[in-house]
Amino acid sequence: AGTYKIEPLHTQVGFSILHLGYNPFMGLLSGASGTLALDPARPSADRLSVTIPVSSIYTTVDEVTQHLKGADFFDVAKYPTATFVSTAIEVRGTEARIAGNLTLHGVTRPITIQARFVGAGTHPQTKAPAIGFEGRATIKRSDFGVSYGIPFVSDEVNLAITAAFDRTGA
Repeated sequence: AGTYKIEPLHTQVGFSILHLGYNPFMGLLSGASGTLALDPARPSADRLSVTIPVSSIYTTVDEVTQHLKGADFFDVAKYPTATFVSTAIEVRGTEARIAGNLTLHGVTRPITIQARFVGAGTHPQTKAPAIGFEGRATIKRSDFGVSYGIPFVSDEVNLAITAAFDRTGA
């Protein structure tokens, strides 16, 4: 139990989007910040808030990375961050369903993240209690006003999240 802050060096959001109907194209976002209020005795009181710089978007193809940062897609100069704020967390064993609002490209929509507890312990460098999760979600980018290239570039985007947290005040 406690309040945890995101450990940004080990927290990432991977994305996968179908390109031309042939293969999934992948990329990453990193540099997240935020907090998790966790109480295993009262999981309905748990809260998660995350901000991630969209300018951190990265693919293995520099031209694609720059295009994603531009006005056709995420327009990072105008919309520099994406945020997720939970509205309800349902825990079942080591799994959780995290409902919340995602704000991306200036638009806020509800999404659900299916999360799984991975592990906990004492962080070897900070000596603080640490905890980790992974999650999955699927969004439609057009719901957030990002519709360039549909249907050649899929509207559906799969998200794979790995999140590390260090307890504050430990």
